[in-house]
Amino acid sequence: MTVARRINLVQGEHLATDRPGSILSTLLGSCIAVCLHDGVAHVGGMNHFLLGRPDAGQTVGAHEMQRYGVHAMELLINAMMQKGAIRSRLRAHIYGGANIIAGLGGIGHDNAVFARRFVETEGIAIGHVDVGGTRARKIEFMPFEGKARSSFVAEPVPPPRVPVVPVHGGELELF
Repeated sequence: MTVARRINLVQGEHLATDRPGSILSTLLGSCIAVCLHDGVAHVGGMNHFLLGRPDAGQTVGAHEMQRYGVHAMELLINAMMQKGAIRSRLRAHIYGGANIIAGLGGIGHDNAVFARRFVETEGIAIGHVDVGGTRARKIEFMPFEGKARSSFVAEPVPPPRVPVVPVHGGELELF
């Protein structure tokens, strides 16, 4: 009997494994997680990136590069190939890209467009895509089997409204 081993990934991380029973998980808002799987080699992996690519002219340190999809995708693909995956057999699942905070514009949408375009340009088959909306997601991926599950995170409960009680009787001095 194989004991499940849960590994949580956060923004800027990636992991490839061929270990049966492993479950990779992450929480996403506007970020993207791409899960890749090679069904013949039984190798799978996941990344979690913040943005597709740095802005033109933006200086990014080496320790920050994996927060960007353009780098995170290459890291994940290379890690999988080191475990025995073959690029032409990879299948991708793409998750996240929600537009949770209205004032930030379409960051989530842009991230989802980047991920899909990258995968298609690399000739990687696309399996399941669950992107967009306005709610956070929890992703669980079984890399050995290539099975993934996406579920919405419960909406945050708004704080109770406290009635404002008008103050009567004092004077107000403006200066």
